[in-house]
Amino acid sequence: MPFSSRASLLFLIVAWPSQIGAQLATLAREVTIYRDSWGIPHVYGRTDESVAFGFAYAQAEDNFFRLEDNFIRALGRSAEVDGAARLPDDRLNRTLGIARLAREEYGRLDHHMQAILRGFAAGIEFFVATHPNAHPRLLTQFQPWYPLAFIRYNYYQNGFIWASGIRPDELHLAAAGSAEEQFNRGSNGWVISPSHSASGHALLFINPHLPWFGPGQVYEGHLHSETGWNFAGYTRFGFPFPYVGHNEQLGWVSTDNSADLADLYAERFEDPVNPRAYHYGTGVRLAEEWTDSIGVLNGGRIEWRQFRFRRTHHGPIIGTRDGHPLAVRMAKFDSDGWLREWYDMTRASSVTELRSAMKSLAMNFGNVMAADRGGHTWYIYNGAVPRRSLGFDWTKPVDGSNPETEWRGYHSIDELPQLLDPTSGWMQNCNTSPFVLTDLGNPDPLRFPAYMVGDQDNPRGKISRRIMGANARWTFDDLARAAFDTHVIEADSVLPDLLISLTKLDDSSLARRLAQPIALLREWNHVSTNESVAMTLFVSWRRALWQAEGDPESPGVRSHALAHALESLESRFGTWRTAWGDVSRLQRVDESKGEGFADDRPSLPLPAVSGVDGAVFTAYAGAQSGQRQWYGVAGGSYVSVVEFGPTVRAVAIHTFGASGDPRSPHFFDQGQRFTRGEFRPAWFTLEEIRQHLERAYHPGEK
Repeated sequence: MPFSSRASLLFLIVAWPSQIGAQLATLAREVTIYRDSWGIPHVYGRTDESVAFGFAYAQAEDNFFRLEDNFIRALGRSAEVDGAARLPDDRLNRTLGIARLAREEYGRLDHHMQAILRGFAAGIEFFVATHPNAHPRLLTQFQPWYPLAFIRYNYYQNGFIWASGIRPDELHLAAAGSAEEQFNRGSNGWVISPSHSASGHALLFINPHLPWFGPGQVYEGHLHSETGWNFAGYTRFGFPFPYVGHNEQLGWVSTDNSADLADLYAERFEDPVNPRAYHYGTGVRLAEEWTDSIGVLNGGRIEWRQFRFRRTHHGPIIGTRDGHPLAVRMAKFDSDGWLREWYDMTRASSVTELRSAMKSLAMNFGNVMAADRGGHTWYIYNGAVPRRSLGFDWTKPVDGSNPETEWRGYHSIDELPQLLDPTSGWMQNCNTSPFVLTDLGNPDPLRFPAYMVGDQDNPRGKISRRIMGANARWTFDDLARAAFDTHVIEADSVLPDLLISLTKLDDSSLARRLAQPIALLREWNHVSTNESVAMTLFVSWRRALWQAEGDPESPGVRSHALAHALESLESRFGTWRTAWGDVSRLQRVDESKGEGFADDRPSLPLPAVSGVDGAVFTAYAGAQSGQRQWYGVAGGSYVSVVEFGPTVRAVAIHTFGASGDPRSPHFFDQGQRFTRGEFRPAWFTLEEIRQHLERAYHPGEK
């Protein structure tokens, strides 16, 4: 296991009582998948391996296309199914060596983690074997190490590599649009201590802002094994368990941070006799070179293309700047333990145990903010931050021939910014720096090197601090309402000055043209609603200003930008008096069919706003080719509020629904609630789940 062909797998399971077939049948019998009335899978099993098996089966049931596609991308094989447009992504994947590193890591894992990954792979295989209508586009088998490859693809190839400072035009191995996937990323996270909670219990708000389509989208689930593993939350298709959420006693939220985890090294290859030689110190070293074949779909056939790759001791060569090849070094890219750390985190029962689980810093990603049943709250600026010499500008490529540019190990967990039980009683992190977590007792920025963390802030962090600081006693319902707050803090900040500057217009015809829009903006309460025309004007005006030439502070540029915004709205909608809900829409498309957004298909008004506008309820919507309305592509994706009392209490909502199949009742059944800012119950105990049960079954049952 896994198997070399679908036919042999089906034969083993159904026709021939082989040892492998019996093992799969045993795993299937050990697992019960409880689908609640929203279609959320609650996977109960005897062992951790069996629940991973059941969770894989559930993922495949809900969105096999996305599950397989994520692995295809992670293996650097997407051009085999999508053609030459995906070739640059595959070339970058191969030069990073993601599949090789994943296979090697799997071989070094402890037996328990290997068993979980074997169970997950077997669950996918079992689904395909028992569903003749499931037609994989490419993969004839699913290996246990595939999730390890997808971790590297998701976080390193699509994440940390851009933090190195490489520019798309320099990264000749990747598609020019690859960096665009990053702008949608963000998240909101809040915790409230018992001192500020009306119930006396800690509260947690989980609000990742992630892509709603493609490999970055999230999947909700709940795993419970008889070994004591009991965790609910979200994951990605292809990960073997949820990694952000809660158990009975502890929960956390993750948000992206700006920890410097990657660097570029400008290498000097200057020997025409030996092109592998590069300068280092007073001598030379030899780069590793290899070739690889990448398949490209062309006219219904696969063409195989050969490529040559190089790597120095710093890392693979990914681009060129000023004539020098650039090698990228990413923290712990070649190391093990990311998945194990996630697993240990999900089994922790307090923030103390959570911190212990994270001590290795193998899970090399983002801020973590947690709350537990004991009433403790904790934040850490997580990441394996390399120790670096302070004599270099690490925001630019450093000289790879200079040994002084070598990393000197990693900062320990004790050296990272963190805060336990703040006296203010609350913390927020919305991709802001650790120095603005709360209004009292933040970490001191002078204690940390400049390359570790910047002192950045953003509108979402500002509105979060305003909201949290204004309430001394939070109820669960208060927090649930605040999770969808649409007060636009940037309107508070920039709109008054914009409007004052327009009182100085000396163009009477333009003044008359802008009089009514200006009056509407003056009267606006700065809250985004579906009915708000002022919200439409504000967003359109700001976008026009960003694109305008000239001084954006001048009344002339500002007035002409507003006039341009009016013209654009009139051209698109027939009138500038267009409500925000008629502009910003939520629509789910069928990715498996390559479906695009369309005005003539059902959609919902979406009152959420872009993160640059600064409201808690965040969505990134934009114009789509050939369509009049703007459609959301990213933002709040799994929103949850959790209270850690004697019995954990939680509510949650997904942007769309649990299933990626348009024929399923759960394809878009949560969308209406999401757009209205309403949660659904997130049942956690088996008693609750059975009271709201849609179906209970073993994998393989009809």
